[in-house]
Amino acid sequence: MITYLGYLRRAMVEIPQLCPSRDILFENYLNSGFPKVSVIVPAYNEADNIQDCIMSILDSTSLLADKFEVWVVDDQSTDNTLTILNTLKKNLSDSRLKILPGEPRPAEQVWTGKNWACTQATKRAFGEFLLFIDADVRLKPRAIETVVQAAKAKQIDLLNCIPAVVCGSLVEWLVQPLMFINLLVSLNSVAVKDPKTKTAFAAGPFMLFQRSSYEKIGGHQAVASYVAEDVALARRIKESGLKLRHFLGANLAKLRMYRSWASLWEGWTKVLYLGAQRSLWLMVSLALLMLNIYLIPWLVLVIVVSKSFLIGWKRLIYWQFV
Repeated sequence: MITYLGYLRRAMVEIPQLCPSRDILFENYLNSGFPKVSVIVPAYNEADNIQDCIMSILDSTSLLADKFEVWVVDDQSTDNTLTILNTLKKNLSDSRLKILPGEPRPAEQVWTGKNWACTQATKRAFGEFLLFIDADVRLKPRAIETVVQAAKAKQIDLLNCIPAVVCGSLVEWLVQPLMFINLLVSLNSVAVKDPKTKTAFAAGPFMLFQRSSYEKIGGHQAVASYVAEDVALARRIKESGLKLRHFLGANLAKLRMYRSWASLWEGWTKVLYLGAQRSLWLMVSLALLMLNIYLIPWLVLVIVVSKSFLIGWKRLIYWQFV
């Protein structure tokens, strides 16, 4: 437990934090030499999320239509996601917003998750940088400019930004902070940072690619059958000798994901499975490790509180320390 907490502390120190630039000179840069950026949002049954997501993206940046566009792909939703999108575009009259009704998935190839939606958008996007954002992400001011500037300055092929996690229910509070703690420890592990290993991780809600690098690894089409496409793309970047970097982005974006127990279970188990390199034994080992780290302290607390009611606080303290 103490060792794991040490790993967490090191991850918080060593994974850099991105903060929005306030430099006056940066404003001139935006109007001149800033690269073209395409934000791509795949959306399947996101009626509850999509409007707030798109508004946060458009409101976060002062980039104009010649430098910036947002492609939202409705991935054959069965709710009113597409209706909301069309109404939003009509009301905003913002030329930067592009709505794409997604086509049915090709029968000759297995496509899972958001890979087909992302592939359709990239074929139409003009950006030198491609930013893939999930519908449950909310961007903060200057988020796009900040990550693109960082990727360009440091020549990063895939910049993975970790947003601040928002929890709105008990089950989220019980699971999400712990899983994101585990994610940070994993991202900062020796194996992930070692360019000689194949081990790589990424969090899918916020991924920025240089377009040339994205196309070099085959994009989402190359990982069409992968459920955890974020991890698969990160591995392809690393295997190709390209540069992958992770950043903390609490100042740039927030995220509320997996709001029910069913979605939590489905989402995190697929990440653990692919993160364990499709090894059931390794996945079970990781699950047992997390149970030991996260569950035992709560059990100890329950036992201590129970004893306090049975024998009283004073006798409990005496029993524990005498």
